[in-house]
Amino acid sequence: MPSINAKPFPFHVDFDHIALLCIDMQRDFCLPGGFAESLGNDLSNVQACIPVIAKLQAAFRKAGLPVIHTKECHKPDLSDLPSAKRNRGNPKIKIGDMGPMGRILIDGEVGSDFVPENAPIEGELVISKPGKDAFYATELRDYLTTRLISGLVITGVTTEVCVQTTMRVANDRGYDCVLVEDGTDSYFPEFKDVTLRALTAQGGIVGWTCQSQALLDLLESEYSSPATPDFNLQSAGMEATVS
Repeated sequence: MPSINAKPFPFHVDFDHIALLCIDMQRDFCLPGGFAESLGNDLSNVQACIPVIAKLQAAFRKAGLPVIHTKECHKPDLSDLPSAKRNRGNPKIKIGDMGPMGRILIDGEVGSDFVPENAPIEGELVISKPGKDAFYATELRDYLTTRLISGLVITGVTTEVCVQTTMRVANDRGYDCVLVEDGTDSYFPEFKDVTLRALTAQGGIVGWTCQSQALLDLLESEYSSPATPDFNLQSAGMEATVS
C-alpha cells in the first residue's frame, strides 16, 4: 500500500477505500457579504486553501475517486436551528436573516452555496448539515458504509471548528483521517496552528496531517494512465444531492 509523508508518521493511502471530504467551502464563510464577514472575520485568512482544494478535487476526479462536499445550512423555517446557535457571537445579522447573498446560512440561498472554485460536479455527494459535525443528522455515515470507505482526506474551513469536529467524530467512528494542512484554514491563523498540533499529538491521537503536494504527487504516479473509470453513485445504490 503506498504511503505519503505525514505527521506524526507516514499515512498509508488505500485508494480502494478513500474519499476526499471538502468541508463548508461556502460563500457565507469565504466571500464578502456572508455570515463570516458579519461576525467581523478577516476573510483573507481562509481564502488561501481555495485553490489547493480545487487541485485536490481535480486530481481525485481524474482518478475516479469520490469527492464529498458538506455545507452548513438550515431549513428555511429554522426548525433545525437551536436558539443558542442563532444568537451566538453577537452577529450584525443572524442566521436566517436577509443578507447580501440571501438569507444567511439557509439551504438553497446563494450564500449557502459553494465558492465557484470548489463547487461540486454532477454525481458528487453534497451533504447539508445543521451542525459542525458532518455526521450529525446527515447521510454521511450511510454513504461511507455503502461505498466501503474507511479513510478520509479532509479539507475545508474552518480548521478549529467544523473541520476539527468532523475529524474527531470520524476518528471515533473508526475512520483513518488525514487533514491537508494547506487545504484548510481559519480566520485565526494561530487557532489553525494549535489545532494541527493537537490532532497529531500523542502519536496521532486523532489522525494525520500532510501537505497537498504529497497527495497530488502520489495520485499522479498511481493514476497516470487514462484507464480509470468514473465512480457511479447509482451503482452504489445511493443518489447524490447536488446544489
